[in-house]
Amino acid sequence: MIQRQYYGLGTTITLSVNEPATAADLDAGNHLIEHYEDILTVNRPVSEVMSINHAAGQKPVQVSEITYKLIKRAVEVSQWRLGFNTAIGPLVKLWKIGFDGANLPADTDIKQRLQLIDPDDIQLDDNRTVFLRKAGMEIDLGGIAKGYIADAIKNLWVSRGVKSGIIDLGGNILLVGNSTHPNGLWRIGVQNPLKQRHVALGVLTTPAKSIVTSGIYERYLVINGHNYHHMFDSKTGYPIQNDLESVTIVSDLSIDGDIWTTEAFYQDIDKGIPLIEKQPGLEAIFVTRDFKVAITSGLKKSFALTDNHYQTI
Repeated sequence: MIQRQYYGLGTTITLSVNEPATAADLDAGNHLIEHYEDILTVNRPVSEVMSINHAAGQKPVQVSEITYKLIKRAVEVSQWRLGFNTAIGPLVKLWKIGFDGANLPADTDIKQRLQLIDPDDIQLDDNRTVFLRKAGMEIDLGGIAKGYIADAIKNLWVSRGVKSGIIDLGGNILLVGNSTHPNGLWRIGVQNPLKQRHVALGVLTTPAKSIVTSGIYERYLVINGHNYHHMFDSKTGYPIQNDLESVTIVSDLSIDGDIWTTEAFYQDIDKGIPLIEKQPGLEAIFVTRDFKVAITSGLKKSFALTDNHYQTI
């Protein structure tokens, strides 16, 4: 396998292809990441999304088809009100978890931000304009952009004739084509939330799928012994409170993995398992803080625990 590492999207990116694909295919994938990050990021002063945020409460902003399409999808999903919320930006910027200046905000400041995170206040029109109705609103695509970008790289690779490869955007793994194993299946480790990156608690044997893991273990803030993670509850303005450490979604599209890891995490195991079971083509692995693992029915034969500290429920 030909493999290269890059830095982007706030993480280490690893792209791999099997021959006859070449390093040029890897670099083409990275160039696509750089382009999408340039227009979609909210972690720099200038991007298409930041131009929308800067104009909040003032005027609509016209954006490219890529940006408009992703924001439209993000707004649709936010309006399901299952946990995912693309208008969460003001809370993310207030807490700054995972960034310089991370802090525990005053409750009054949190309540103020809650007035600015209603996805119904994001107005879209057919001219590809986006308008945030209230000053201080901010779109944040952090919960959906990686999946969107991973799917775009896969489409690019397929158009270039890549037959087999792995797109690893740190938390988002997207498999392309068959593996080199005789049965064509891939063996992918599912991250152990308590260990460093790439240490698995179990292994998934799967055809080409997206495997997206979202958890509370990579970005968090500890104050007075209390752990505050980066996944916020739009009702309270505080991190979601439950016993989950991580959720992994197995799907065809990486964007669906992004969306449903958030929804499932918000719903916890009791509601999350039935919710995922109802979605066509989705499977999930839930990992709790007390070393329990719950999986949906479609993974019973393809997922195996490899860490004896954990047990299935």
